[in-house]
Amino acid sequence: MRNSDAAKYGKPLDGVRILAAEQMQALPYGTQLLARLGADVVKVEHPTDGESGRGAQPAMTDPTGRPAGATFLRNNLNKRSIGIDLKHPDGRALFLALAGRFDVVAENFKGGTMDRLGLGYADVAAVAPRVIYLSISGFGNAPSKYAGWPAYAPVVEAMSGIYEYKRKPGQPPAPAPAGALGDIGTAMFGVIGVLAALRHRDVTGEGQHVDIAMLDSMVAMTDLVTNFWSMGVRDTRANLIMDGFEASDGWFILQVGREHQFKKLAELVGHPEWVDDERFATRAGWVDHLDDVIRPALAAWAGDMTKLEACSALSAAGLAAGPCFSAPEVIADEHVASHRMLVELERTDGVAEPVLIPGNPVKMSKVADGPDTRVPWVAEHTDEVLGETLGLDSQELAKLRDAGVIA
Repeated sequence: MRNSDAAKYGKPLDGVRILAAEQMQALPYGTQLLARLGADVVKVEHPTDGESGRGAQPAMTDPTGRPAGATFLRNNLNKRSIGIDLKHPDGRALFLALAGRFDVVAENFKGGTMDRLGLGYADVAAVAPRVIYLSISGFGNAPSKYAGWPAYAPVVEAMSGIYEYKRKPGQPPAPAPAGALGDIGTAMFGVIGVLAALRHRDVTGEGQHVDIAMLDSMVAMTDLVTNFWSMGVRDTRANLIMDGFEASDGWFILQVGREHQFKKLAELVGHPEWVDDERFATRAGWVDHLDDVIRPALAAWAGDMTKLEACSALSAAGLAAGPCFSAPEVIADEHVASHRMLVELERTDGVAEPVLIPGNPVKMSKVADGPDTRVPWVAEHTDEVLGETLGLDSQELAKLRDAGVIA
């Protein structure tokens, strides 16, 4: 699936330049996706410490002796790093000078932070009116009662209603049930906004501010919470079979939500009489008798099968099912390998096993998949970027470095 024959076409975002003052995951995942589509992404970090994602655990040691945390490693392929102190007046001036030479300026600090630094949309637009300015924050830059609240993915996931919707009676909510859904989901909306704004600029010649709130993104992605409530649903149990069942070597997930699917299931597991059983006359009845009738029947049917064999049989019958894979099973899966969905990053601290980073899920027939370049070390490309973009010579760079403005 590398699609190397498509390299002759180039990448769709070749020539697009992105200046990203970013940290952790909500923006870095999005800019990494844009970089995979051809954009030149320059990452602006603290001159000495780098961005906060580098401090995540687990971590490896980079060639400079600094930690490179997992959050950083999986979100920063194909980028260059420059170190600028944005709180220094000369650092602010450098950032604004760079902004005018980029198509997109992106940031994911707490709402209002860039304005306080004199680097908000109005400041950048004053010197670069054609720039697309992407902001990602917990609650956006429009008025909000939560303005100023710091936010990580589980915070906005909880506020979307999905934790309470899924919480079992008497049990606390289970945070982060799908990894950093709040981060990656928000990042994808940010990518959509940037692509739309670039197209809009092609038509109008105008730049604009793309403001993405993580909470807004999660309300959109957990749509069933409010939609079902508005339609009178008060019992959060789904009126369908959507649960885990056990095979000989582990668990698999099965979803049956329509009457014709229930009939197929009944026939497959050897209980065709369920179709005429009054207990199963409604979808609510499927749920009511899931544990006392349906689950034991599926356990008996799948008891001598592997979870993959059970799912293959269910799929052959037209039913949607999938095995619950462990990490080693995902890594070894033929589909994952053939779709190049795990990219190896060689470690720099003597550990033989590489770091595995998710690949690009956007497959295009006339765009080559990869190659990916490794993550940058802190401020690794400062001189390169400032020299090629602003024409700064070695003396000017040394002066800025001595003043602590750049790394």
